[in-house]
Amino acid sequence: MKNTNNLRILTVEKAITPQELRDEIPLTDAGSETVFTSRRIITDIVEGRDDRFLVITGPCSIHDENAALEYAERLNKLRLRYEDKLYIAMRLYFEKPRTTVGWRGMLTDPDLDGSYNINKGLKKARRILQKITEMGLPTATEVLDPIIPQYIADSISWAAIGARTTESQTHRNMVSGLSMPVGFKNGTDGSVEKAINAIESARSSHCFLGIDDDGRTCILSTSGNEATHLILRGGSNGPNYYEETVEDAEELFSENNMAASMIIDCSHANSGKKHIKQFRVLRTVLEHKRRHPSIKGVMIESNLFEGSQKIPVDLKKLVYGVSITDECVGWEETERMMEYAYSKLN
Repeated sequence: MKNTNNLRILTVEKAITPQELRDEIPLTDAGSETVFTSRRIITDIVEGRDDRFLVITGPCSIHDENAALEYAERLNKLRLRYEDKLYIAMRLYFEKPRTTVGWRGMLTDPDLDGSYNINKGLKKARRILQKITEMGLPTATEVLDPIIPQYIADSISWAAIGARTTESQTHRNMVSGLSMPVGFKNGTDGSVEKAINAIESARSSHCFLGIDDDGRTCILSTSGNEATHLILRGGSNGPNYYEETVEDAEELFSENNMAASMIIDCSHANSGKKHIKQFRVLRTVLEHKRRHPSIKGVMIESNLFEGSQKIPVDLKKLVYGVSITDECVGWEETERMMEYAYSKLN
């Protein structure tokens, strides 16, 4: 008999199971309270029962545990300072989609060297989440691999589905069963209709294959996720944070018998991936919000220091607190943006 199986698989390594990881790095009581409470509040914001403005800010990607925790400690102080008008969550992106190839995030390659020690990456990510939720700071991430939520979803307050995967049926199925509010980004071409279709799909029940806490393949049936909403992030044709786009999106929601709810990304195509333009986007969004209560918040790519850097061959040359993926605003600019947003909200 001819061999027809796994012809291009080089190695097979046993992965830690979700339950083993949670047993090793458990969510603390304080962390559990943070996640439970923040999910409820964010749901109330995106569904219009809480008037606070949601701000999801943090590094484009997490690659350094110490820098991530330092940023979290600083952000937590801003969260408490502005909590009557702003509801701040930290962006903690452990997975990175790539247009072709490149570093795919801490979960996949925690050592930044192509060694792909995924078990180590899972542990590092969960340890960071454990410490940050214990601070009382809500967490936000992009869900990329459909297996990963079994390992970390209990520690996540809000999640996003990226522009590359908004059209994926696998991701729509997954979102229908996730326990936190989830935003769908418009497509890479700027199409809002694709995201609206994804929202409608994810609000419905689905049945699909997944894994259980012990890593066994199982059949999952879901109830649907009503706390789904739109993220405008621009596209190949340029920015889409303009008022006309907001109005078009509101109309699409209405045509599909859904209440309009959206967050606007100050980065990505809306800023041309230039960190110096993010404040400009924020100013415009806050002006739009006066006339469009469907705008529930913003996303900002922010780090300890501004700009970005390439991963050097000698990892000792990495600059602390600087993004290794997209450009981010620095901490001082982040503080100015939070202060400005607070001053402009009623």
